[in-house]
Amino acid sequence: MFLIIVIAAVIAVMWRLSVTQSATNTFSLQQARAFQAARAGLEYGIARSLASPSQACSSFNLEGFQVVVTCGGSTVLQASVPEEGRDLVFHRVEATATFGSPGDPDYAYRRLTAVVEQP
Repeated sequence: MFLIIVIAAVIAVMWRLSVTQSATNTFSLQQARAFQAARAGLEYGIARSLASPSQACSSFNLEGFQVVVTCGGSTVLQASVPEEGRDLVFHRVEATATFGSPGDPDYAYRRLTAVVEQP
């Protein structure tokens, strides 16, 4: 009887570890996908900001991820460089990728920011 109880406990612990490991792998995969979606949004925002600084960036869906990109507008900073006789213009671009909603088991969120100098 004792042996049956010990074996049942070991099986229960192994099952629980398996479920936890599977959930951890799924969560890690979703976070990696969220990072790549935010990175794609950041690259899109940089290209859009440098091509036409007056245009605002937009949102888009990418493989189920909602990607929100903000760029241009009031985030433009200027600095004077007397040695070169010109002003430097910097654009701040931010991309946020979300999947699901907070509290969901597979919720993922990433935000990336870049500051780019306009040539």
